Amino acid sequence: MPCPGAGPEGREAGARPRVLVLRALGLGDLLAGVPALRALRRAYPEHEIVLATPAELAPVVAVTGAVDRVLPAAEPGRAVPRDLGWTGPPPEVAVDLHGNGPPSHRLLTRLRPGKLLAFAHPGTPEVEGPPWYPEEHERDRWCRLLTAYGIDADPADLLLPRPAGPSPAPGAIVLHPGAGAPSRCWPVERYAAIAGALRERGRRVVVTGGADEGDLVARLAKLADLPDTDVFSGGLPYDRLSALVAGARAVVSGDTGIAHLAVAHATPTVTLFGPVPPSRWGPPDHPRHRALWHPGPDGDPHGRATDPALLRIGTDDVLTALDALDALCEAP
Repeated sequence: MPCPGAGPEGREAGARPRVLVLRALGLGDLLAGVPALRALRRAYPEHEIVLATPAELAPVVAVTGAVDRVLPAAEPGRAVPRDLGWTGPPPEVAVDLHGNGPPSHRLLTRLRPGKLLAFAHPGTPEVEGPPWYPEEHERDRWCRLLTAYGIDADPADLLLPRPAGPSPAPGAIVLHPGAGAPSRCWPVERYAAIAGALRERGRRVVVTGGADEGDLVARLAKLADLPDTDVFSGGLPYDRLSALVAGARAVVSGDTGIAHLAVAHATPTVTLFGPVPPSRWGPPDHPRHRALWHPGPDGDPHGRATDPALLRIGTDDVLTALDALDALCEAP
């Protein structure tokens, strides 16, 4: 029974109603969801927006300006969390930005939200939402979900504020050879060839890698004969990584989180796609972003071997794209 003075579903009088958003994925996924999160912030200005996402993404979440609190949630392999550790009364609104299917639907419906915003799925016929389109771009998908429920959302609302701190390598070209799966990792020898060509042109080249990519970064640094000052391995803290990316001349990477971070900071990018095409995860259509992709059958974005589509991208393709970005930067 609700306590005296409690509101709907036992909420204490004066307590803010809550919106729970589920997106317990990685950095790139979070950044692709920023337009939807900001739309929810505008739609529910008096609510507490709670985002269920990995705890290590809290610094990124904070700078979006869209979320009040992070509820730590993550499972290996991008799986739906088994439990959210939600406490207190049910959320007034729950939003499934995690995926499309019974596991995430049921995780949220167990909390008895006043309203659930989610895509329809035949496995959960009780959820009445819009249809899911597999080929849709990730940013567009979540904005369309909210629009179907009467919430205006702009897929272009994705930029982050400029970091407060200085870049540890201002004006450098950042090479990031890692990705969430080997299928999205371009060969390290090709990154080394790019580094050598750029350094011959007088460009500063730095390499970055995540906490579990030390060996990959070390191999690239050795092949390219990079000084220790230009090697940033071990997973930079978000504030340093953000400053490095925001102050870079360009970022070259596969389809992974740092590419989305560069887009969010309006930093020029060359992003190498495969096995998933840029039509689903690529940058906005803007001259400062170059998405390299040689069409072919879809592959496994979580596979254990480099995807054939990615292997079709040559070093000349990357250098040509960087030349085009240089021309753009030097134009009046």
